[in-house]
Amino acid sequence: MKRLGSVQRKMPCVFVTEVKEEPSAKREHQPFKVLATETISHKALDADIYSAIPTEKVDGTCCYVTTYKDQPYLWARLDRKPNKQAEKRFKNFLHSKENPKEFFWNVEEDFKPAPECWIPAKEIEQINGNPVPDENGHIPGWVPVEKNNKQYCWHSSVVNYEFEIALVLKHHPDDSGLLEISAVPLSDLLEQTLELIGTNINGNPYGLGSKKHPLHLLIPHGAFQVRNLPSLKHNDLLSWFEGCKEGKIEGIVWHCSDGCLIKVHRHHLGLCWPIPDTYMNSKPVIINMNLNKCDSAFDIKCLFNHFSKLDNQKFARLKDIIFDV
Repeated sequence: MKRLGSVQRKMPCVFVTEVKEEPSAKREHQPFKVLATETISHKALDADIYSAIPTEKVDGTCCYVTTYKDQPYLWARLDRKPNKQAEKRFKNFLHSKENPKEFFWNVEEDFKPAPECWIPAKEIEQINGNPVPDENGHIPGWVPVEKNNKQYCWHSSVVNYEFEIALVLKHHPDDSGLLEISAVPLSDLLEQTLELIGTNINGNPYGLGSKKHPLHLLIPHGAFQVRNLPSLKHNDLLSWFEGCKEGKIEGIVWHCSDGCLIKVHRHHLGLCWPIPDTYMNSKPVIINMNLNKCDSAFDIKCLFNHFSKLDNQKFARLKDIIFDV
């Protein structure tokens, strides 16, 4: 499939949303819910949502591949956030006004320091060379994933910079009903965003690996197109999520022709997530590493070594992959 849009900022909901004063099912300690109304948003209509490509919204953490130290590198999402004084001013402003865009930020003084190698996300607005915070008061950005950085150890487990490869999950090129785990050249992923999923990410909704043998993978955004989606009506989408196998996903992301990304999450429709049996775990998966030249060069404990030992093996579902260590 063709390369779709990359995730460089928060995605708006396909419907106009409203706030209800009930405890959130998505975020602990949040005393309100954000729910979808039946009205399609202006942003979605302006982006020609009806001709957009619907894809599965995957539950993980966002990553980005771009150049660092003259080679393709995996980058982790890191949003710059305001310091305590600025955050207090911003919250007070939100209580008194409706539009967060009217708040004045002094980017140089109001935000916690970022690592020297931090870069702002591509699509955010800039004024006088400074990135403009979003409606939540954050500046989305990225930091490179270094091999020995413990903070990003799960990120670094899915890349090998010596051989410039990444562990990627996507559909098998010859069979859309079959998933494939393969070692993909990082150069093939340049300027793409991907989702890191696995044992230690977001509570592991897909049931991958174990505490003793954690398992993590990258999924390019837009990799899993959604087929047979119903009409863009609140009740039809609700029935689809609740009533069919393909609807057992976290949400939908529409990739619009102008590059805009629009989403709907199960929580927007008042539905639960995570759920016991996900659509991702309903498909068989094959491992195609094709790394004969460098098998012996991998660290014995690394994921590339474990998957190389399972090369060409097929499993009934992702959660059935177990490393024989």
